[in-house]
Amino acid sequence: MQGILRVDFKRLRTAAGRRLIPPDQTTMEFIDLKTQQDAIRPELDRRIAAVLAHGRYIMGPEVAELEQKLAALTGARHCISVASGTEALLIALMALGIRPGDEVITTPFTFVAAPEVIVLAGGKPVFVDVEPDTCNIDPRRIEERITPSTRAIMPVSLYGQPADMDEINAIAERNGLAVIEDAAQSFGAQYKGRKSGNLSTIGCTSFFPSKPLGCYGDGGACFTSDDALAKAMREIRVHGQERRYYHTRIGVGGRMDTLQCAIVLAKLDRFEWEVQRRAELGLRYNRLMDQAGISRVHQRPDRTSVFAQYTIFIDDRDKVQAQLRELGIPTAVHYPLSLNEQPAYRHFSSGELTPQSWRAAKRVLSVPMHPFLAESDQQRIVNALKG
Repeated sequence: MQGILRVDFKRLRTAAGRRLIPPDQTTMEFIDLKTQQDAIRPELDRRIAAVLAHGRYIMGPEVAELEQKLAALTGARHCISVASGTEALLIALMALGIRPGDEVITTPFTFVAAPEVIVLAGGKPVFVDVEPDTCNIDPRRIEERITPSTRAIMPVSLYGQPADMDEINAIAERNGLAVIEDAAQSFGAQYKGRKSGNLSTIGCTSFFPSKPLGCYGDGGACFTSDDALAKAMREIRVHGQERRYYHTRIGVGGRMDTLQCAIVLAKLDRFEWEVQRRAELGLRYNRLMDQAGISRVHQRPDRTSVFAQYTIFIDDRDKVQAQLRELGIPTAVHYPLSLNEQPAYRHFSSGELTPQSWRAAKRVLSVPMHPFLAESDQQRIVNALKG
């Protein structure tokens, strides 16, 4: 990429003359998309060239091909590709008919898209605290937050692991509610043998570049086995059209570009291998962290994780991040502030306490995780965390 200054981190020094990174080490990648791209280059080039040749940049043949393959992958009857993961959640809510005054239960410890789309659809987000060890929504706390205005539950499958979907679905069934799984971080994972994205009324995912299955821009998908909901979501994504210039409902411009679909198709052949490799590296991280006495997010035995992030709990986070940065180890915080504490969403909270979410936001730290991570780098990270 032109215009980017390349820095030799081995030579970089502080004002005191101390090396920031030991001379025998290099700066590692937080997510290594370049190695993945090198591995799929022939198929990637072929797929992109095909789109450029046929010129159907919107709703080209790759869109239908991707939808068919993703539906088969999840076991859902329908896959509807959309412009982003956020758009997927919004379209799902619109298809369910969420209206002003309707309440949707969700987690306060996630990316802002979850409550954002609830508000954009006219609803009110109701925040339920998370489990302290998984950081997923705590199903034991959901039913007490249901009111006559509740219409849906939107759990987020955080860090690559599905929430307890059977319990959430049972609560929803008892109360006549829909469930939308936000599977943006867990696509490819399984829950009791079933694929994330096909665990509830509607599943939504994102193909943002950093996701386990990502494109090179924005993209997403909705999954359902309900024919009527699938029809509604297909119409909503093209401005509510049933057919050209005949609008049966309010919609959005929510289509996924053909080029982005082609990129995801180029990645699909390797996806199962990458999921398996993530699982192996995640379990190895678990062993190393446990041996070092480092607290971490836990995975339940009845489900798998795609380890979209590998996340630990740590005190003195700013200090630890700075120390790791000096050693060439990048980190990230997902997420530093509970959503019910965010200025834009405080007024939706009626003073309910979410202490586990608050505590997690102060202590979580994500370290490098991707299918090409070297085991020696895992050891290097753990050694750095031990000090």
